[in-house]
Amino acid sequence: MTDPRTGKPYPSRSRIFLTGLRSSATVALQAILVLGFLWVLFWIVGQLWDIVLPVLLGIIVATVLWPPARWMRNHGVPAGLAAFGSLLAAIVIVGGVIGAVVPSVVKQAPDLANHATEGLKKIQKWIQGPPLNIKDQQLNDLTTELGNRMKSSATDIASGVFSGVGALTSLLITGFTALVIVFFFLKDGTRFIPWLNRTVGAPTGSHIAEVLVRMWNTLGGFIRTQAIVSAVDSVLIGAGLLILRVPLAGVLIVITFLGGFVPIVGAFVAGALAVVVALVTKSLTTALIVLAIILVVQQIEGNILSPWLQSKAMELHAVVVLLAVILGGNKFGIIGAFLAVPAASCLAVLLRYILERIGLAAGEQIQQEDAAAGLLESLEPVPAGAPASVPDVDADETGEQAEGLLSRLKRLVR
Repeated sequence: MTDPRTGKPYPSRSRIFLTGLRSSATVALQAILVLGFLWVLFWIVGQLWDIVLPVLLGIIVATVLWPPARWMRNHGVPAGLAAFGSLLAAIVIVGGVIGAVVPSVVKQAPDLANHATEGLKKIQKWIQGPPLNIKDQQLNDLTTELGNRMKSSATDIASGVFSGVGALTSLLITGFTALVIVFFFLKDGTRFIPWLNRTVGAPTGSHIAEVLVRMWNTLGGFIRTQAIVSAVDSVLIGAGLLILRVPLAGVLIVITFLGGFVPIVGAFVAGALAVVVALVTKSLTTALIVLAIILVVQQIEGNILSPWLQSKAMELHAVVVLLAVILGGNKFGIIGAFLAVPAASCLAVLLRYILERIGLAAGEQIQQEDAAAGLLESLEPVPAGAPASVPDVDADETGEQAEGLLSRLKRLVR
């Protein structure tokens, strides 16, 4: 059987199948090589995590402090002094917040412990009643078993304490290193892109520079967005806690604000902690009111505020954000959950840039420009030799048509 358009015979089914199989095998091998490269890359990052972590934290903090540092530099302040001033102001603000919260925790800790004991007694009475009807002997046996396990695990607990001290020391070192890196990012960060272009050369250097600039803007937008969302959550939820006179309201406000920087999961944990504190220290009714306030605030944030802001900053779907937080938390703990969304947004920036370059290489941008040129031709003035008489046209209608054409042009050339 021949193709009537070309006159050549159609290929056999086996040949078509083998051609598709070869193409699939080639794509599969290429995908395996890419995944292998990514696995090696992430393995190297894991081996250098003690160095990579302060750099990542420094970049994120630098995106927050860069606007005031840039403002000072634009007004004649030397780069080093502007960087140091922005960093010092941030340290003073964070230290002031911690200094305002810690005395409240120390003052209310005994009362909170007493209320917690009373809450445990209430829970014990509830367990002993219907529908569970657990007897005292069963509770005593459970308590004894837990005590025996604690005693048998004394060595592990002691080693855990020492490892916790080591982790605290490592945290302090990481924090200090990140602050030093932030200072140099703010002071000398503007020299990096020109140095990269000179070192790598064209055209690779320009591509890397463009991607890094977009990632920087995305990170800055992410931090600013989360700060606004967290501030709104902490203010609204904190107002409810203060009105209800829930103990440790200041601490819960700070935890709510910090938890907002871990999307979805952080808000859930902070809200659950506020409900538990209200339940232990006040009553079930107060806890339910706090829960209702948190749910209302979360609905306002999740359905109105956060989508509106994040659509401009990250352009990530909520499912992608949730999966990124879960993956980051499982692999690297709290710091992984915090860094997961910025990492996912940077990967999305890289993917979008690659797709843009693919579209440009495929001629899609040229086709859009040709279509735009065709629309522009329709807006050209009437030639000089054309008749002078033209039909009457409504000015408002003409303006609306022009605005519609301009909006179509903008969409096409994007």
